[in-house]
Amino acid sequence: MKIAIPVENNQLFSHFGHCPAFALIEIDETSKKILSRTDLDAPPHEPGLLPPWLAERGVNLVVAGGIGARASDLFAKNGIKVISGVASASPEAIVSDFLSGTLKTGANCCNH
Repeated sequence: MKIAIPVENNQLFSHFGHCPAFALIEIDETSKKILSRTDLDAPPHEPGLLPPWLAERGVNLVVAGGIGARASDLFAKNGIKVISGVASASPEAIVSDFLSGTLKTGANCCNH
């Protein structure tokens, strides 16, 4: 499985569509281990671009602080699950919590 997390300064960036970069973290769900991390600069902001862009890179799950409803729908159409309302932390800490089943979510801080 490959997880995409929007980042700035190695912390989850709260506004998904305007993040400067993504941490793509590959995990082994069986052993519950992080296998690799690749950081990519985000493409220029363009509505509807990120779901296919991340799908082309093998992403299965997006973890976000805030993400719009339309973006969530587009991710679903590209076969990518979305978890929103996650507090800022390092990508490794977020993925570790996800793997252990302790990832906490709150309100989605995006309203569009």
